[in-house]
Amino acid sequence: MRTMASTDADAIESASGGIGTALMRVGEILLRPNLSRWRFRMIIALAITVCAKGFSVVAPLYLGEAITRASTGEAEAVLVPLLSALSFFVVARFLASGLPQARDAIFAPVSQDAQRELAVSAFSKSQALSLGFHQTRRSGALQRIIERGGTAMDVILRFLVFNIAPTIIELALASIVLAATYSWVLSVIAIVTIIVYMAFTFIVSEWRAKQRRTLNKADTELRARAMDSLTNFETVKSFAAEGRETDSYNSAYKTYAEQYVETSRSLGLLNAGQELIMNLGLFAMLGWTGWKVANQELEVGALAAVFAMLLNLYRPLNILGWGWREIRQGVIDLEKVFGLMSMKPEVADADDASELSDATGAIEFRDVSFSHDGRVIGIENISFNLPSGKQLAIVGPSGAGKSTLLKLIFRFYDVNEGAVLFDGQDVRDLTQESLRKHLGIVPQDVVLFNDTIRQNILYGRPEATQSELEYAAQSAQLLEFIEALPDGWETRVGERGLKLSGGEKQRVGLARVILKNPEVLLLDEATSALDSQTETLVQRAIHEASKGRTTVTVAHRLSTIMHADQIIVLSDGKVAERGDHESLLSENGLYADMWAKQVSRRELTEAEPAVAKGQE
Repeated sequence: MRTMASTDADAIESASGGIGTALMRVGEILLRPNLSRWRFRMIIALAITVCAKGFSVVAPLYLGEAITRASTGEAEAVLVPLLSALSFFVVARFLASGLPQARDAIFAPVSQDAQRELAVSAFSKSQALSLGFHQTRRSGALQRIIERGGTAMDVILRFLVFNIAPTIIELALASIVLAATYSWVLSVIAIVTIIVYMAFTFIVSEWRAKQRRTLNKADTELRARAMDSLTNFETVKSFAAEGRETDSYNSAYKTYAEQYVETSRSLGLLNAGQELIMNLGLFAMLGWTGWKVANQELEVGALAAVFAMLLNLYRPLNILGWGWREIRQGVIDLEKVFGLMSMKPEVADADDASELSDATGAIEFRDVSFSHDGRVIGIENISFNLPSGKQLAIVGPSGAGKSTLLKLIFRFYDVNEGAVLFDGQDVRDLTQESLRKHLGIVPQDVVLFNDTIRQNILYGRPEATQSELEYAAQSAQLLEFIEALPDGWETRVGERGLKLSGGEKQRVGLARVILKNPEVLLLDEATSALDSQTETLVQRAIHEASKGRTTVTVAHRLSTIMHADQIIVLSDGKVAERGDHESLLSENGLYADMWAKQVSRRELTEAEPAVAKGQE
């Protein structure tokens, strides 16, 4: 069973600063120029909210007036004042409840655009972070952080702007009205109740916030664990590990469930405490008002007015507690996404980085040394010069640093020492985007998007025409295969291209690179996992794609790189040998030994059918 320790690999430090800092960041997003078109809507929505709260406070006064009128005097004398008071009460109640609906409709596009702005910013930041970041984080966990951040933006906007702030305004107005209309005693009781309620809510909510962080961590781990297993289902099945994966998922779910139960219990405690405080305040205010009415110091309508006003106060106070909890949770989620957005990429463009244009594709490594993640073995003191249009092959044992060289050409990492030059310019002096526009790679395992064959190939150059698309497919020995499919170009390839065979995926990847038409083609053991028949097709396509193009090939099968202009043999991160095929064989060194072993293995493989036939 896999352990929970893998969660740390997904850790993203939360931004510090608490609620104040989070709200400032939210304000910064709302003030961005591309959200300026919504500012008038925000002002209107706020004005409507204040008006609605004003009507909510005065409505009980009209109800009290109506009851007082109905309880005194003759019917004919009080009919008109009674109906007037009731009419004002009904209208005020309608506006108090109806205006927020209009406000929500007005504010909806503002909230959605703010969510989109934050989510896109976070997604863009994740795209800008270096390869090393993504190699140590699981996509499911990262996706969950971005999703929760977008939702938190909406929660904070709605609860803070339209619930918390208006509720405080309503409480202040109600206290003033109670003091001015009836007695300062009612205002004092209301204020004390509110202060105790808010203090209790904030203290318990802070305690619950720690539990919510733990719950979020368990939730992220659960989702990441599920996505990790489902994405690699073929590996799971090949190792008959369904039971282990289910146990692992069950373990993660148990941890999540335990944290959820703890969070639910603390929520129950919070709700019970809030109810107790509110009902004690309600008892005190109604008791005092009833005593004054009994002593004829207040009119009978005052009891109904105070009761109605208390009910109006009771509802926003409940919302206040709930809203505060939601805001607190939203801040926790925002801290995580703001932590993501504040991360610095390991590889970044220099302030004065220049655009690479009119490239020829010449590559030079000048005394390059590199080690990643503290590993002792990386590459050390590598130098070579590859002129434009020439072919370089890199061979050597596993772990010798072959693929690392390709990553350094792409500038997925920065070298520790030395320099990588493209057309005579240090790649650190170029923008990453302009550099990579002139590079194309076909890896050992091409990963495709869950889309059509057309869209996967067009990813190399989205604006390409159909004829260019067909040329790329033809060059990759793929066109006949596509046209024979029932859905042709619109055939969906499945998650990571799993509906296609290994050779078909490799040719789609090659067609994508051919369509891109880069000056430099990088091949990272592009045929090592293929059978001989499929390899022949792919090699034929690679040969066509390499013509007149600078090509760097990392290869395991030496027969595929015999005709390279230059071959570099790596061992333990260092250049052990270099030369062309014939000169390296004549040296009787590491390359010659590798060649002899592969030739012997191939001869043995070819001899086996003949031996078997002779034994029949």
